[in-house]
Amino acid sequence: MKPSSSPPIPLKLATSDATSDATSATKSATKSAGTTPPSAPSKRGGARPGAGRPAGQGRYGEATKPVRLPVSMIDEIMDYVATGGRQPLPLFSCAVAAGFPSPADDHLEGSLDLNDYLVKHPAATFFVRVSGDSMINAGIHEDDILVVDRSIEARHGKIIIAAVDGQLTVKRLHHKSGKTMLMPENDRYEPITISDEASMVIWGVVTNVIHSV
Repeated sequence: MKPSSSPPIPLKLATSDATSDATSATKSATKSAGTTPPSAPSKRGGARPGAGRPAGQGRYGEATKPVRLPVSMIDEIMDYVATGGRQPLPLFSCAVAAGFPSPADDHLEGSLDLNDYLVKHPAATFFVRVSGDSMINAGIHEDDILVVDRSIEARHGKIIIAAVDGQLTVKRLHHKSGKTMLMPENDRYEPITISDEASMVIWGVVTNVIHSV
């Protein structure tokens, strides 16, 4: 028998063609049904459990949320966030004469943020409102707001906020020769002598007074 010169039909090619026909038929049927066939799972990429930076690890120590901002307002909003919403106000370099009037000078020195001017240690500073007139000769009036700094050492001569037997008071600290007294700045009031039995806790040193006129 004379051998054929034609190569045998490869079974692999025939199987592949059959699979292709079956796949095409499946896609046609799926398209007719209006559904999308599931794709094979990818071995690479995609979200992984525990991937990424843990929530609360950013600048503000809390979870974040993406938002959409107008492009024209991005710089303004970022400046607002960076300053904590504070708005510096203009500061003129000319001094205001309390005696005879002086020539007007409208030169603008810069801007002034009272938070920076009055508060040197933000983490240790608090405000308290005054009740009474025992410190009126020190320029502290009723309803004034005091800026109090807990990080400053309470030394002799400083005006302090103290709790004496559970009662808050503002007085000038007198501490010499082992004797401690809280001195008023009004002749109508007597000094408070701190005895060994008394309980006194110093809350902080008064650095500034906010006084309405």
